[in-house]
Amino acid sequence: MPLPQQAIGLAGWLILTFSAAAVGAFASAQAGTFYMQLVRPAWAPPGWLFGPVWSVLYLLMGIAAWLVWRAQGWRGAGLALGLFVVQLAVNALWTWLFFVWHQGAWALVEIVLLWGLIVGTIAAFWPHHKIAALMLLPYLAWVSFATALTYAMWTLNPSVLG
Repeated sequence: MPLPQQAIGLAGWLILTFSAAAVGAFASAQAGTFYMQLVRPAWAPPGWLFGPVWSVLYLLMGIAAWLVWRAQGWRGAGLALGLFVVQLAVNALWTWLFFVWHQGAWALVEIVLLWGLIVGTIAAFWPHHKIAALMLLPYLAWVSFATALTYAMWTLNPSVLG
């Protein structure tokens, strides 16, 4: 594949991935204030940490999808790339459920679904590009932590996150 086509592909995957991030960021415009008002477990990270962590994770995710696309294209890896796109959409939804609509139970159900989709995406990426699959492991680790945090926050704030 010619270098200009690869560069356009990388830009496209990064734009798609960071567009999902932007949907979540739009929903979390007031998240810092809301987060600080919640009863948090002692192990909850400070609010300022989420932006930098997610920025790195989205960058890794976009590059991973590009590596699979570059290796196999849509014809060879359509299922894997389609699964990646689905998990991106589910990822963006969590912020709305938790921070905008204050639906703790639904946010928990949704993040468990997201976790499964990430595992599925890693498994689907593996045959096409092992490094791309491994690049999603930090994302899986963070979402695992976020799942536990979602559960803790929901149970500690039942009147706010009903």
